Amino acid sequence: MSLAHVRRGSGPPLVLIHGIGSQWQMWRPVLDRLSREREVVAVDLPGFGESAALEAPPTLEALADAVAEFLDGIGLAGAHAAGNSLGGAVALAMARAGSARSACVLSPAGFGNMREGHYARAVLLSSRRAAQRLDGHAEFMLRGPARRTLAFGHLAARPWRIPADEAAGAMHNLARSPGFEATLEAIGDHSFGGHTLDCPVTVAWGEKDRLLIYSRQSARARRLLPDARHVTLRGCGHVPTWDDPEQVARVLLEGSAG
Repeated sequence: MSLAHVRRGSGPPLVLIHGIGSQWQMWRPVLDRLSREREVVAVDLPGFGESAALEAPPTLEALADAVAEFLDGIGLAGAHAAGNSLGGAVALAMARAGSARSACVLSPAGFGNMREGHYARAVLLSSRRAAQRLDGHAEFMLRGPARRTLAFGHLAARPWRIPADEAAGAMHNLARSPGFEATLEAIGDHSFGGHTLDCPVTVAWGEKDRLLIYSRQSARARRLLPDARHVTLRGCGHVPTWDDPEQVARVLLEGSAG
């Protein structure tokens, strides 16, 4: 399985997995810090960024298998896995399958109830439609910090910190990702359940997460993963990398130690 990716640094291998509608560039704020202590590989999931979509339905297990197969192909089988949102669920699926040395997940999908799931899917679909409408005007529309706040306020706690070019790239990717609808349908009402994981797990949640609500879903994660290390990302939203890169990098390094 070939996946578009960026690879840099040296040390224990760490794969970074983005959320639905996103791409590897969401990790750019933390790459330099991580690559000083890890061999970091940030991937585009199948159907997003520059990675081709899967021929089979992109279920959570299929996405986890695709990432594991890709890592095996580049000589990094059994790397530490970290992910955000859908990427967090993929990292946990890799840990469950024994294909990850550890899992460090940021606001992972799979800990919401039915009503919260409907809400998140509605927000994501609305964001997708808005991105498609504005695709040809993204650079102009996202030039100012106030406009970036309107466009990304549901994902980031400090959306004005996202550079204009990064925001435009993210909007283009969301508009053009061929795997968006199929992935959203395939993961459906995914729920983590009561799985036991045999590797170290860190669950970090942005306290200002407006998509997968921190106060409710992080509490469920604590109940379902009592042996995991649980961390609150202070001042961070659902996608926390631009909110506080140093805090996020520190959690990722601690979660992939050993």
